[in-house]
Amino acid sequence: MKPTPDISHVPTAAEHAAGMAEYMHEGKRLASALGNRGPVRLDASGKLHQDILDAYWQHGLYVFEGVIEQAEIEELRAGIDNMLERAPVHRGATVDAKNRPAFGQEFKRNPYTFIKPLSDPWGGTELLGGRHPSQMTQPTPDKGAPEDVVYLLSGMCQAMESGLRLYGHPHLLAIAEAINGADFVPFNDAIFVKQPGLGGSVAWHQDGVTHWDSPEWDEGIHGFNFQVQLYPSTLGNCLWVMPGTHKMGRIDIKKLVAANGGSERLPGAVPLTCQAGDVTIVNRQALHCSFANTSPDIRVSLTFGFHRRKSVLGAHGALGQDAEVIYDEQRIFDRASVIAVAIDARQKRYADEKRYTYQPFAGLEDDYRWSEDNFKRVILDYNLKDLSI
Repeated sequence: MKPTPDISHVPTAAEHAAGMAEYMHEGKRLASALGNRGPVRLDASGKLHQDILDAYWQHGLYVFEGVIEQAEIEELRAGIDNMLERAPVHRGATVDAKNRPAFGQEFKRNPYTFIKPLSDPWGGTELLGGRHPSQMTQPTPDKGAPEDVVYLLSGMCQAMESGLRLYGHPHLLAIAEAINGADFVPFNDAIFVKQPGLGGSVAWHQDGVTHWDSPEWDEGIHGFNFQVQLYPSTLGNCLWVMPGTHKMGRIDIKKLVAANGGSERLPGAVPLTCQAGDVTIVNRQALHCSFANTSPDIRVSLTFGFHRRKSVLGAHGALGQDAEVIYDEQRIFDRASVIAVAIDARQKRYADEKRYTYQPFAGLEDDYRWSEDNFKRVILDYNLKDLSI
Protein backbone atom coordinates (compact mmCIF):
# COMPACT_ATOMS: atom_id res chain seq x y z
CA MET A 1 0.00 0.00 0.00
CA LYS A 2 1.33 3.43 -0.94
CA PRO A 3 1.77 5.88 1.96
CA THR A 4 -0.80 8.66 2.12
CA PRO A 5 0.83 12.07 1.52
CA ASP A 6 1.01 14.34 4.56
CA ILE A 7 -1.21 17.14 3.32
CA SER A 8 -0.82 19.12 6.55
CA HIS A 9 2.86 19.78 5.82
CA VAL A 10 3.66 22.75 3.58
CA PRO A 11 6.55 21.52 1.46
CA THR A 12 9.46 23.53 0.21
CA ALA A 13 9.79 23.86 -3.54
CA ALA A 14 12.39 21.08 -3.55
CA GLU A 15 10.22 18.79 -1.42
CA HIS A 16 7.26 19.38 -3.71
CA ALA A 17 9.30 18.53 -6.81
CA ALA A 18 10.64 15.35 -5.19
CA GLY A 19 7.20 14.34 -3.97
CA MET A 20 5.78 14.56 -7.48
CA ALA A 21 8.31 12.15 -8.99
CA GLU A 22 6.36 8.91 -8.64
CA TYR A 23 3.10 10.55 -9.75
CA MET A 24 4.83 11.96 -12.82
CA HIS A 25 6.32 8.58 -13.69
CA GLU A 26 2.90 6.93 -13.58
CA GLY A 27 1.31 9.76 -15.56
CA LYS A 28 3.96 9.44 -18.25
CA ARG A 29 3.23 5.71 -18.52
CA LEU A 30 -0.52 6.33 -18.89
CA ALA A 31 0.00 9.06 -21.48
CA SER A 32 2.27 6.82 -23.54
CA ALA A 33 -0.37 4.10 -23.59
CA LEU A 34 -3.04 6.61 -24.68
CA GLY A 35 -1.22 7.49 -27.90
CA ASN A 36 -3.42 10.52 -28.47
CA ARG A 37 -0.98 12.68 -30.41
CA GLY A 38 0.45 13.35 -33.83
CA PRO A 39 0.64 16.00 -36.56
CA VAL A 40 -2.39 17.83 -37.95
CA ARG A 41 -3.70 15.74 -40.83
CA LEU A 42 -6.27 17.13 -43.25
CA ASP A 43 -7.99 15.23 -46.04
CA ALA A 44 -8.15 16.30 -49.69
CA SER A 45 -11.03 18.68 -48.94
CA GLY A 46 -9.13 20.38 -46.10
CA LYS A 47 -11.11 18.66 -43.34
CA LEU A 48 -9.55 17.15 -40.22
CA HIS A 49 -9.06 13.41 -40.55
CA GLN A 50 -11.84 11.42 -38.91
CA ASP A 51 -9.50 9.23 -36.86
CA ILE A 52 -8.16 12.34 -35.09
CA LEU A 53 -11.70 13.51 -34.41
CA ASP A 54 -12.62 10.07 -33.08
CA ALA A 55 -9.62 10.07 -30.74
CA TYR A 56 -10.49 13.56 -29.49
CA TRP A 57 -14.10 12.64 -28.77
CA GLN A 58 -13.05 9.41 -27.08
CA HIS A 59 -10.55 10.98 -24.68
CA GLY A 60 -11.42 14.69 -24.62
CA LEU A 61 -7.87 15.72 -25.53
CA TYR A 62 -5.28 15.58 -28.28
CA VAL A 63 -1.71 16.81 -28.77
CA PHE A 64 -1.01 18.15 -32.26
CA GLU A 65 2.70 17.97 -32.87
CA GLY A 66 4.82 20.49 -34.78
CA VAL A 67 1.97 22.84 -35.73
CA ILE A 68 3.81 26.15 -35.28
CA GLU A 69 7.05 26.62 -37.18
CA GLN A 70 10.19 27.89 -35.49
CA ALA A 71 10.17 31.37 -37.04
CA GLU A 72 6.65 31.99 -35.76
CA ILE A 73 7.56 30.58 -32.35
CA GLU A 74 10.40 33.10 -32.14
CA GLU A 75 8.06 35.99 -33.01
CA LEU A 76 5.57 34.87 -30.36
CA ARG A 77 8.33 34.49 -27.76
CA ALA A 78 9.53 38.01 -28.56
CA GLY A 79 6.01 39.34 -28.04
CA ILE A 80 5.70 37.59 -24.68
CA ASP A 81 9.15 38.77 -23.60
CA ASN A 82 8.14 42.34 -24.45
CA MET A 83 4.95 42.07 -22.39
CA LEU A 84 6.84 40.63 -19.42
CA GLU A 85 9.62 43.23 -19.65
CA ARG A 86 7.07 46.03 -19.74
CA ALA A 87 4.83 44.57 -17.01
CA PRO A 88 4.02 46.67 -13.94
CA VAL A 89 6.89 46.40 -11.50
CA HIS A 90 4.43 44.94 -8.98
CA ARG A 91 0.72 44.39 -8.59
CA GLY A 92 -1.12 47.71 -9.01
CA ALA A 93 1.91 49.67 -10.27
CA THR A 94 1.70 51.93 -13.32
CA VAL A 95 5.41 51.74 -14.23
CA ASP A 96 7.65 48.85 -15.24
CA ALA A 97 10.99 47.79 -13.74
CA LYS A 98 12.75 50.51 -15.77
CA ASN A 99 10.34 53.17 -14.53
CA ARG A 100 8.61 53.45 -17.91
CA PRO A 101 4.82 53.50 -18.20
CA ALA A 102 3.72 49.89 -17.89
CA PHE A 103 2.31 48.25 -20.99
CA GLY A 104 -1.40 47.90 -21.56
CA GLN A 105 -2.76 50.94 -19.76
CA GLU A 106 -4.52 51.96 -22.97
CA PHE A 107 -6.68 48.82 -22.75
CA LYS A 108 -9.88 48.79 -20.71
CA ARG A 109 -9.01 45.38 -19.24
CA ASN A 110 -5.68 45.09 -17.45
CA PRO A 111 -3.60 42.51 -19.35
CA TYR A 112 -1.66 41.34 -16.26
CA THR A 113 -2.72 39.00 -13.45
CA PHE A 114 -0.27 38.63 -10.57
CA ILE A 115 -0.11 35.97 -7.86
CA LYS A 116 2.15 34.96 -5.00
CA PRO A 117 4.88 32.55 -6.18
CA LEU A 118 3.80 28.88 -6.25
CA SER A 119 0.32 29.78 -5.03
CA ASP A 120 -3.13 28.58 -6.09
CA PRO A 121 -5.22 31.74 -6.52
CA TRP A 122 -8.55 30.08 -7.37
CA GLY A 123 -8.65 26.72 -5.58
CA GLY A 124 -11.09 26.53 -2.68
CA THR A 125 -12.66 29.90 -3.52
CA GLU A 126 -15.89 31.08 -5.15
CA LEU A 127 -13.95 32.79 -7.94
CA LEU A 128 -14.80 31.87 -11.55
CA GLY A 129 -18.13 30.39 -10.56
CA GLY A 130 -16.60 28.28 -7.79
CA ARG A 131 -15.40 25.75 -10.33
CA HIS A 132 -12.09 25.13 -8.47
CA PRO A 133 -13.49 23.75 -5.18
CA SER A 134 -10.34 22.14 -3.78
CA GLN A 135 -7.12 24.05 -3.20
CA MET A 136 -3.79 22.70 -4.43
CA THR A 137 -0.61 22.39 -2.39
CA GLN A 138 1.16 25.76 -2.24
CA PRO A 139 4.86 25.06 -1.70
CA THR A 140 7.11 27.56 0.04
CA PRO A 141 9.19 29.35 -2.63
CA ASP A 142 12.94 29.57 -2.34
CA LYS A 143 14.48 32.40 -0.38
CA GLY A 144 14.72 35.60 -2.40
CA ALA A 145 11.63 34.89 -4.48
CA PRO A 146 9.70 38.01 -5.57
CA GLU A 147 6.58 39.11 -3.74
CA ASP A 148 4.43 38.70 -6.84
CA VAL A 149 4.84 37.03 -10.23
CA VAL A 150 2.92 37.36 -13.49
CA TYR A 151 0.47 34.46 -13.75
CA LEU A 152 -1.67 35.37 -16.76
CA LEU A 153 -1.43 37.70 -19.73
CA SER A 154 -4.62 38.61 -21.56
CA GLY A 155 -5.62 40.21 -24.86
CA MET A 156 -3.05 38.56 -27.11
CA CYS A 157 -4.80 39.74 -30.28
CA GLN A 158 -4.35 43.40 -29.33
CA ALA A 159 -1.11 43.10 -27.39
CA MET A 160 0.96 41.34 -30.08
CA GLU A 161 0.56 41.28 -33.85
CA SER A 162 2.04 37.78 -33.72
CA GLY A 163 -0.78 36.80 -31.37
CA LEU A 164 -3.41 38.11 -33.78
CA ARG A 165 -1.78 36.21 -36.66
CA LEU A 166 -1.77 33.02 -34.59
CA TYR A 167 -5.52 33.46 -34.03
CA GLY A 168 -5.97 33.17 -37.80
CA HIS A 169 -3.89 29.99 -38.21
CA PRO A 170 -5.63 27.90 -40.90
CA HIS A 171 -4.95 24.51 -39.30
CA LEU A 172 -6.24 25.58 -35.90
CA LEU A 173 -9.37 27.08 -37.44
CA ALA A 174 -9.93 23.91 -39.49
CA ILE A 175 -9.79 21.92 -36.25
CA ALA A 176 -12.29 24.31 -34.64
CA GLU A 177 -14.62 23.83 -37.61
CA ALA A 178 -14.32 20.04 -37.45
CA ILE A 179 -15.32 19.99 -33.79
CA ASN A 180 -17.86 22.82 -33.55
CA GLY A 181 -19.16 23.24 -37.10
CA ALA A 182 -18.43 25.82 -39.81
CA ASP A 183 -20.31 28.52 -37.84
CA PHE A 184 -18.10 28.09 -34.74
CA VAL A 185 -17.57 31.14 -32.54
CA PRO A 186 -14.74 32.27 -30.25
CA PHE A 187 -14.59 31.92 -26.47
CA ASN A 188 -11.71 33.90 -24.94
CA ASP A 189 -7.92 33.85 -24.68
CA ALA A 190 -5.31 33.95 -21.93
CA ILE A 191 -1.58 33.27 -21.78
CA PHE A 192 -0.40 31.14 -18.85
CA VAL A 193 3.12 31.97 -17.69
CA LYS A 194 4.63 29.39 -15.34
CA GLN A 195 8.06 30.71 -14.44
CA PRO A 196 10.67 28.21 -13.20
CA GLY A 197 10.36 27.63 -9.47
CA LEU A 198 7.70 30.35 -9.19
CA GLY A 199 4.70 29.54 -11.38
CA GLY A 200 1.40 28.96 -9.61
CA SER A 201 -1.01 26.08 -9.91
CA VAL A 202 -4.50 25.81 -11.39
CA ALA A 203 -6.71 23.63 -9.20
CA TRP A 204 -8.63 20.68 -10.59
CA HIS A 205 -11.68 21.90 -12.47
CA GLN A 206 -13.98 21.58 -15.44
CA ASP A 207 -14.10 24.80 -17.47
CA GLY A 208 -17.79 25.00 -18.32
CA VAL A 209 -20.19 26.57 -15.83
CA THR A 210 -23.52 27.31 -17.54
CA HIS A 211 -24.86 24.30 -19.44
CA TRP A 212 -24.57 21.34 -17.07
CA ASP A 213 -28.32 21.08 -16.59
CA SER A 214 -29.29 21.88 -20.16
CA PRO A 215 -31.73 19.42 -21.78
CA GLU A 216 -29.38 19.53 -24.78
CA TRP A 217 -26.28 18.69 -22.72
CA ASP A 218 -23.70 16.49 -24.40
CA GLU A 219 -19.96 16.02 -24.29
CA GLY A 220 -19.23 19.02 -26.53
CA ILE A 221 -21.65 21.67 -25.32
CA HIS A 222 -19.00 23.75 -23.48
CA GLY A 223 -16.49 23.84 -26.37
CA PHE A 224 -12.73 23.35 -26.18
CA ASN A 225 -9.44 25.17 -25.61
CA PHE A 226 -6.22 25.18 -27.60
CA GLN A 227 -2.90 25.71 -25.87
CA VAL A 228 -0.01 26.71 -28.13
CA GLN A 229 3.25 25.83 -26.39
CA LEU A 230 6.16 28.24 -26.88
CA TYR A 231 8.63 26.12 -24.87
CA PRO A 232 8.79 22.42 -24.10
CA SER A 233 6.09 21.46 -21.59
CA THR A 234 7.60 19.04 -19.11
CA LEU A 235 6.24 16.66 -16.48
CA GLY A 236 7.00 19.34 -13.89
CA ASN A 237 5.08 22.23 -15.47
CA CYS A 238 2.52 20.86 -17.94
CA LEU A 239 -1.26 20.50 -17.97
CA TRP A 240 -2.74 17.29 -16.52
CA VAL A 241 -6.04 15.87 -17.80
CA MET A 242 -8.35 13.01 -16.81
CA PRO A 243 -9.18 11.26 -20.12
CA GLY A 244 -12.85 10.61 -20.77
CA THR A 245 -14.19 12.88 -18.04
CA HIS A 246 -15.79 15.19 -20.61
CA LYS A 247 -18.50 12.53 -20.92
CA MET A 248 -19.30 12.32 -17.21
CA GLY A 249 -21.25 15.50 -16.53
CA ARG A 250 -20.43 17.69 -13.55
CA ILE A 251 -17.93 15.94 -11.30
CA ASP A 252 -17.77 16.24 -7.49
CA ILE A 253 -14.12 17.28 -7.32
CA LYS A 254 -14.03 17.74 -3.55
CA LYS A 255 -15.28 14.19 -3.14
CA LEU A 256 -12.59 12.88 -5.48
CA VAL A 257 -9.85 14.66 -3.55
CA ALA A 258 -11.25 13.50 -0.20
CA ALA A 259 -11.37 9.90 -1.44
CA ASN A 260 -7.70 10.29 -2.40
CA GLY A 261 -6.71 11.06 1.18
CA GLY A 262 -6.95 14.80 0.59
CA SER A 263 -4.16 14.73 -2.01
CA GLU A 264 -4.54 16.53 -5.33
CA ARG A 265 -2.45 13.82 -7.03
CA LEU A 266 -5.57 12.20 -8.43
CA PRO A 267 -4.96 8.79 -10.01
CA GLY A 268 -5.55 8.29 -13.72
CA ALA A 269 -4.46 11.72 -14.96
CA VAL A 270 -2.15 12.10 -17.94
CA PRO A 271 0.43 14.87 -18.50
CA LEU A 272 0.28 16.81 -21.76
CA THR A 273 4.02 17.04 -22.32
CA CYS A 274 4.95 18.88 -25.52
CA GLN A 275 7.72 20.30 -27.61
CA ALA A 276 7.78 23.98 -28.56
CA GLY A 277 5.33 24.45 -31.42
CA ASP A 278 2.99 21.67 -30.33
CA VAL A 279 -0.65 22.56 -29.72
CA THR A 280 -2.86 20.78 -27.21
CA ILE A 281 -6.64 20.66 -27.42
CA VAL A 282 -8.73 19.87 -24.34
CA ASN A 283 -12.48 19.61 -24.06
CA ARG A 284 -13.73 22.24 -21.59
CA GLN A 285 -15.71 19.60 -19.70
CA ALA A 286 -12.65 17.40 -19.10
CA LEU A 287 -11.29 17.44 -15.56
CA HIS A 288 -7.84 19.04 -15.61
CA CYS A 289 -5.29 20.96 -13.53
CA SER A 290 -1.68 22.08 -13.39
CA PHE A 291 0.57 21.82 -10.36
CA ALA A 292 2.82 24.50 -8.90
CA ASN A 293 5.91 24.79 -11.11
CA THR A 294 8.73 23.73 -8.82
CA SER A 295 10.66 22.57 -11.88
CA PRO A 296 13.58 24.47 -13.51
CA ASP A 297 11.61 24.88 -16.76
CA ILE A 298 9.44 27.72 -18.02
CA ARG A 299 6.07 27.08 -19.60
CA VAL A 300 4.25 29.66 -21.74
CA SER A 301 0.90 28.49 -23.12
CA LEU A 302 -1.18 30.69 -25.43
CA THR A 303 -4.68 29.51 -24.61
CA PHE A 304 -7.76 30.26 -26.69
CA GLY A 305 -11.01 28.44 -27.21
CA PHE A 306 -14.02 28.05 -29.47
CA HIS A 307 -17.68 27.10 -29.11
CA ARG A 308 -20.58 25.80 -31.10
CA ARG A 309 -22.63 28.80 -32.10
CA LYS A 310 -25.84 27.25 -30.76
CA SER A 311 -24.22 26.80 -27.32
CA VAL A 312 -23.61 30.54 -27.08
CA LEU A 313 -26.57 32.19 -28.77
CA GLY A 314 -29.01 33.37 -26.10
CA ALA A 315 -26.78 32.32 -23.21
CA HIS A 316 -26.12 34.62 -20.24
CA GLY A 317 -22.66 35.89 -19.38
CA ALA A 318 -20.45 33.78 -17.13
CA LEU A 319 -16.94 33.68 -15.70
CA GLY A 320 -15.45 37.10 -16.60
CA GLN A 321 -18.67 38.40 -18.18
CA ASP A 322 -21.62 40.03 -16.40
CA ALA A 323 -24.41 37.52 -15.76
CA GLU A 324 -26.95 40.10 -16.99
CA VAL A 325 -25.39 40.09 -20.46
CA ILE A 326 -27.12 37.99 -23.08
CA TYR A 327 -25.08 36.77 -26.03
CA ASP A 328 -27.25 37.95 -28.89
CA GLU A 329 -26.57 37.93 -32.63
CA GLN A 330 -24.74 41.27 -32.56
CA ARG A 331 -22.52 40.32 -29.63
CA ILE A 332 -21.54 37.08 -31.33
CA PHE A 333 -20.90 38.80 -34.67
CA ASP A 334 -18.74 41.50 -33.08
CA ARG A 335 -16.58 39.03 -31.15
CA ALA A 336 -16.30 36.65 -34.11
CA SER A 337 -15.13 39.49 -36.36
CA VAL A 338 -11.74 39.22 -34.61
CA ILE A 339 -11.27 35.89 -36.40
CA ALA A 340 -11.93 37.55 -39.77
CA VAL A 341 -9.34 40.26 -39.15
CA ALA A 342 -6.87 37.71 -37.79
CA ILE A 343 -7.16 35.63 -40.96
CA ASP A 344 -6.31 38.66 -43.09
CA ALA A 345 -3.44 39.69 -40.81
CA ARG A 346 -2.00 36.21 -41.14
CA GLN A 347 -2.40 36.21 -44.93
CA LYS A 348 -0.46 39.46 -45.16
CA ARG A 349 2.45 37.84 -43.31
CA TYR A 350 2.23 34.31 -44.74
CA ALA A 351 1.19 34.95 -48.33
CA ASP A 352 2.04 31.41 -49.50
CA GLU A 353 -0.07 29.75 -46.82
CA LYS A 354 -3.56 28.58 -47.79
CA ARG A 355 -6.01 31.07 -46.29
CA TYR A 356 -8.81 29.71 -44.12
CA THR A 357 -12.36 30.66 -45.13
CA TYR A 358 -14.47 31.45 -42.08
CA GLN A 359 -18.02 30.84 -43.24
CA PRO A 360 -19.82 33.44 -41.07
CA PHE A 361 -17.74 36.16 -42.77
CA ALA A 362 -17.61 34.73 -46.30
CA GLY A 363 -18.19 37.65 -48.67
CA LEU A 364 -17.31 40.22 -45.98
CA GLU A 365 -13.54 39.90 -46.30
CA ASP A 366 -13.04 43.42 -47.64
CA ASP A 367 -14.76 44.88 -44.57
CA TYR A 368 -12.44 43.01 -42.20
CA ARG A 369 -8.97 43.56 -43.62
CA TRP A 370 -6.05 44.02 -41.23
CA SER A 371 -5.64 47.80 -40.98
CA GLU A 372 -5.20 50.54 -38.42
CA ASP A 373 -8.89 51.41 -38.71
CA ASN A 374 -9.96 47.82 -38.08
CA PHE A 375 -7.57 47.56 -35.16
CA LYS A 376 -9.46 50.41 -33.53
CA ARG A 377 -12.89 49.20 -34.67
CA VAL A 378 -12.59 45.43 -34.18
CA ILE A 379 -9.50 44.47 -32.18
CA LEU A 380 -9.08 47.14 -29.51
CA ASP A 381 -10.73 45.90 -26.28
CA TYR A 382 -12.20 42.91 -28.12
CA ASN A 383 -11.94 40.82 -24.95
CA LEU A 384 -14.68 42.85 -23.29
CA LYS A 385 -17.00 40.87 -25.57
CA ASP A 386 -15.74 37.37 -24.83
CA LEU A 387 -18.30 34.55 -25.03
CA SER A 388 -17.86 32.65 -21.78
CA ILE A 389 -20.16 29.77 -20.84
